[in-house]
Amino acid sequence: MNGDPLHDLELLIRCRYGALLIDTAEEDRAEALLERAAKRLQLALFGWRRAWGLWRIGAPNAVYGTQDPHAALAHVISSELPALYLFHGLTADLDNPEVADLLRAAAERLVGRSGAVVLSGAGVVLPESLRTVVGTVHIPVPARAEYGSLLQRVVQDTSSRMRVDVSLTPQDQDRLLANVQGLALAEAEKLMTRLIVEDGRLDADDVMRVVEAKRDLVQRGGLLEYCPTGEALEEIADLVNLKKWLEKRRMFMDDPQRGTQFGLEFPRGVLLVGVPGCGKSLCAKAVAAAWGLPLVKLDPSALYDKYIGETEQNFRKAISAADRLAPLVLWIDEIEKAFAAGGDEDGGTSQRVLGTFLSWLQERRGDVFVVATANDVQRLPAELLRKGRFDEMFFVDLPDEAARALIFDIHLRKRKQDPGHFDLPLLARESEGYSGAELEQVVVSALYTAFATNAPLTTDLLVNELKQTPPIVSTAREKIAFIRAWAEGRTVAAN
Repeated sequence: MNGDPLHDLELLIRCRYGALLIDTAEEDRAEALLERAAKRLQLALFGWRRAWGLWRIGAPNAVYGTQDPHAALAHVISSELPALYLFHGLTADLDNPEVADLLRAAAERLVGRSGAVVLSGAGVVLPESLRTVVGTVHIPVPARAEYGSLLQRVVQDTSSRMRVDVSLTPQDQDRLLANVQGLALAEAEKLMTRLIVEDGRLDADDVMRVVEAKRDLVQRGGLLEYCPTGEALEEIADLVNLKKWLEKRRMFMDDPQRGTQFGLEFPRGVLLVGVPGCGKSLCAKAVAAAWGLPLVKLDPSALYDKYIGETEQNFRKAISAADRLAPLVLWIDEIEKAFAAGGDEDGGTSQRVLGTFLSWLQERRGDVFVVATANDVQRLPAELLRKGRFDEMFFVDLPDEAARALIFDIHLRKRKQDPGHFDLPLLARESEGYSGAELEQVVVSALYTAFATNAPLTTDLLVNELKQTPPIVSTAREKIAFIRAWAEGRTVAAN
């Protein structure tokens, strides 16, 4: 296999595969590929749909009585014609043992006639009985040039019917094309046409409208959760090293075409480990905001299903959706819960999902930046920590005194308080060992106390709240010491 779907398709047919699966959600691209292959191999080409039955491509009428998949496959078995048969929508019936047996029989008959039954679909999980029978051909997502040509055609078509004002700079156009990348060409064409027709314009504002359209696609899938982005990187206290690292890669996001010409690739992602409540999850939101990318969250608990094989299928659907919706930031919170090391209590499901995830991390082509966070490093599988899985692993520690003063400043401002009225150096000294999340709750609790007594918020109230709230360093001292020792030599300090 060389990655050229036409070459791969012809190779599998010549290698006597009588049944093939074209891995794509775009039926029109699958049909176009089959038409080219049939012409080059000098084979007849038939299509099948449940509503019509079998029909020869280019002929006006369908074969009578072949709407049912049993009858259609029986016709293929009895026919002596060397041909390719493209079945649209048959993958939903493969769990039926009778349909699977008929497909096997059809594949065996077609081997001798240099033909094949061809299925199409994305993320298809074949039943065990067919996995050695069906060869798979992958159709890559359309290249950037294809989307560029599509955009030109859409602008020309709409301009012939209405006045269109196109005011995209080269950078704006590049960002727009980057954001439609991953969509099916038919989806991208509809979206581009809608952007123009709604206001008769195509400008920089339409880039964000593409992002919003992708949000709707995320929510429709159900396995990924679209998250609103939070503060910018500048508004996160401390984490100086992590922010510098991310800022360098932000330049690639601003001008990906120049970055690619320079020899760079879309960054792969980071693994953030460390003390709970110190800003790891906040960073995922801030990265998406700073880079102008949508943020989607993969919740491991939403993937797991009691039925055998369903969890793996859900995970493949989720990462396939992420690839299609790229570029984006994919946030996996508490990743250790999805791929916990050790234990066979789930029948090996976690290990199988981990294997799929590691393969995707290594081989993915979509512009997906993964931000994975972990609190319990003991449960992280060793395979996940190997160099090359992520661009970098950062350790997020408790904030130092200067960072704590800044955290108080940020949270006071958020709640309409003037930080100049508070003794921030004193608060920073008194809050040693507190996490950022704990400091936020100290401000909130003290503010409730002030509200209840109809008094202004003061430094004394904040200090009093600190004394009543034990910090994480005192409640989880051994755990924090272990995490720090583990991170030494394995990770880069984020602070």
